[in-house]
Amino acid sequence: MAYVTSTRSGFALTDLFARLVQGVQLATQRRRVYVQTLTELRALSDRDLSDLGLHRSAIQAVAKSAAYGKESLTGPALLP
Repeated sequence: MAYVTSTRSGFALTDLFARLVQGVQLATQRRRVYVQTLTELRALSDRDLSDLGLHRSAIQAVAKSAAYGKESLTGPALLP
């Protein structure tokens, strides 16, 4: 009796599309976190920011770090 097995090598078009959609969703979520953090920090008074140990000039960097992680401050992470 003979058996037939098939394997797929590489990525199918549907797999690539799914990865694209996941990437867009992740980018959208991260952007939402960035904008929300930025909005909330900008609404604070200088006194409140001082209590948090922040200066108004650091708000964008803090929001970027909160949304995109530490690599956002040092540049893109290297892929293995």
